Amino acid sequence: MQMINNEKVKKRILRRLASNKFFKWLFIAATGLALLTLAVLLIRIVTQGASSLDWNFMTSFASRRAEDAGIKSAFVGTIWLMVVTAPIAFTLGVGTAIYLEEYAKKGKFTSLIQMNIANLAGVPSIVFGLLGLTIFVRELGLGRSVLAGGLTMSLLILPIIVVASQEAIRAVPGHLREGSFAMGATKWQTIIRIVIPSALPGILTGNILALSRAVGETAPLIMIGALTYIAFLPENLMSQFTVMPIQIFNWTGRPQEAFQAVAAAGIIVLMIMLIIMNSIAVYIRNKFTKRY
Repeated sequence: MQMINNEKVKKRILRRLASNKFFKWLFIAATGLALLTLAVLLIRIVTQGASSLDWNFMTSFASRRAEDAGIKSAFVGTIWLMVVTAPIAFTLGVGTAIYLEEYAKKGKFTSLIQMNIANLAGVPSIVFGLLGLTIFVRELGLGRSVLAGGLTMSLLILPIIVVASQEAIRAVPGHLREGSFAMGATKWQTIIRIVIPSALPGILTGNILALSRAVGETAPLIMIGALTYIAFLPENLMSQFTVMPIQIFNWTGRPQEAFQAVAAAGIIVLMIMLIIMNSIAVYIRNKFTKRY
């Protein structure tokens, strides 16, 4: 009887080992396929766009001729958009997270708010574009301005920032708060001197990654009427503008083959910007994690 039980145990162990090995190689294959696809795309873009990527491309405006086309107005427009989006989304998102985690009483209403915020993070971006078109462009009369675009993109990334900031604040150890209260600090002093510094790596990382998403979004800006061809730079928040994803989309729709190389060069510039932003997020997270 004991020998039969031992054989069953051995067979069960062998099945588990075989199952583990199968899933291990399955995950390796899936990862390898994803990396291979990414490598093919990168090689394709770099080889096609490297010839068009030079200083004239960065300092020239868009043109109907591929050899004269540049990304200057779209690049500057993207920076203008981020200058508006970043402080608004950061202030509202982090403020909301602090209220929900530190001040709001736990109950059905708070749970309903948090559930809706989490659901908003998965809403298609074009829905936020329709919201921005209705409220900012038409109701508030901001038109096709940088301010309207920045407010719309702030709405888009706001749920992501709130959720990321909540997780960072929630991860702060409770004994740090208790120690602060024991020393006579008020709730606000504890939040501003203990909670926020400790949660800062996660908060900043979430904000920068959310801004990275905003840099690559096109649908909301198309909905609010951002232009596809601009031969000037924005002068203020009420100026018309374009951004790199829209400019790249415009080039890829041209029938001339030369514009495909120009579009690839624009994609390289956009990828470099995203890589820099993500690298800053990683640097800030590592630096402040060591500090706190």
